[in-house]
Amino acid sequence: MILSSQERYKLIGKLIEEVKLRRYSYQTGKSYIFIVKNFLSSGETSREFLLSYTTKSKSTMRSAYFALKFFHENVLNTKFEEKLPLARKSLKLPLVLSKEEINKMIDSINNLKHKLVIMFLYYAGLRLDEVRNLNWQDIDFDRETIHLKTAKGDKERIVFLHKKLIDALRMYGTKEEGLIFISQREGKYNKRTIQQIVKSASKKAGIKKKITPHTLRHSFATHLLESGADIRYIQQLLGHKDLKTTQIYTHVANKDIKKLANLL
Repeated sequence: MILSSQERYKLIGKLIEEVKLRRYSYQTGKSYIFIVKNFLSSGETSREFLLSYTTKSKSTMRSAYFALKFFHENVLNTKFEEKLPLARKSLKLPLVLSKEEINKMIDSINNLKHKLVIMFLYYAGLRLDEVRNLNWQDIDFDRETIHLKTAKGDKERIVFLHKKLIDALRMYGTKEEGLIFISQREGKYNKRTIQQIVKSASKKAGIKKKITPHTLRHSFATHLLESGADIRYIQQLLGHKDLKTTQIYTHVANKDIKKLANLL
């Protein structure tokens, strides 16, 4: 498909519109636009373009496939004929910290705002972006709940407000409205800031594992499962659409593994 720069520009504009109409995440939209731009510039057929991705990772290959499929079906309004055998994603078990390691991380931080970031990631099981977008209006101290209105996929959910979070928020100083975490420039915390807070806390706590903000969410789910919480309740707290996504934590929970060890 050889197109003029003007034709490519129009098609990318239509692609952006279709992504916005479906309210896809920023990352998904960015990925689709990048891939389709490369596809249109290549002058290759869909199969030729996808073949150039066979040396890359499975996830990159899948992204390219679904970006082209979306483009053909929703922008060009044509059937996407390629039927590539996409290998299933290999099962990668999440890294989980112990409760002692979590406490060491929290205790290692002197900055109360940074401490709260870690606590929301763990004690509420929030995603990085959910922490960034958290507003004071989302916190209900009376009912001891957090109402997440900007969750992944625009799926609102309610999670519990842990006692330790209540105490820390009281010390931090509560407000009626606005973002809870504000940068020095009076704007929303950026992702890099939160990643750095987690990395710094794990280093101070002497943890050698490669920790990310999502590690704390994994730990939240696993610790609940190990303590006997019903997996369907954990699914709701995490905001997972499919129970299979939550079931990965059964592979890392220690509760039943320890029972087996005691049989020897």
